Amino acid sequence: MVEKKENLEATKETKEVAKKAPAKKTATKKAEAKKEVKVETIKKASSKKTTATLADIAPKANIVKEEKKEVVKKERPIRDAKGRVYSTGKRKSSIARVWIMPGKGKIVVNGKDYEDYFRRPILQMVICQPFNITKRDGAYDVMATLAGGGLSGQAGALKHGISKALSLAEPDLRITLKQAGFLTRDSRVVERKHYGHKKARRSFQFSKR
Repeated sequence: MVEKKENLEATKETKEVAKKAPAKKTATKKAEAKKEVKVETIKKASSKKTTATLADIAPKANIVKEEKKEVVKKERPIRDAKGRVYSTGKRKSSIARVWIMPGKGKIVVNGKDYEDYFRRPILQMVICQPFNITKRDGAYDVMATLAGGGLSGQAGALKHGISKALSLAEPDLRITLKQAGFLTRDSRVVERKHYGHKKARRSFQFSKR
């Protein structure tokens, strides 16, 4: 009798284990299915986000570009009531305030004709270089006020100012003037005197005794 009871208990346990095993398998299958569904939903959501962000970014980029264009337009100088374009030029310690306007090629510097103000032919040639390289000889009248430095520095400053004014008056000429180097400010300036030297580099006379 005892053996029969033990056998019956053993069979019951085996049946219960058999019942529990498929339940576990079904639970694992359900968990895997849920994970797959979650992954798919995450992928869909990420794809939606990327499309939305790209769609949002494109108009914003266009707005930024338009704003930049507007800023550039605002910064560009406008011709005054007399149709003149203003610019400043610099060289060494000289500063030139330059106004150009369509005319017959007359250049007035500090109330004088430029040939009377700059007597040296080399300086006259330097001043006319921007007009020669752009083929605008006799197309513009120039009025300039110069201050500081000597005649050489003032001629360089006037050339720089005329070049900048031409590039503003006719933006198509900017490439030729830039390639010639007329729009870059020459940064070479007299070097300062240094301690222990007579000048910037010059030493005092050496005395052996």
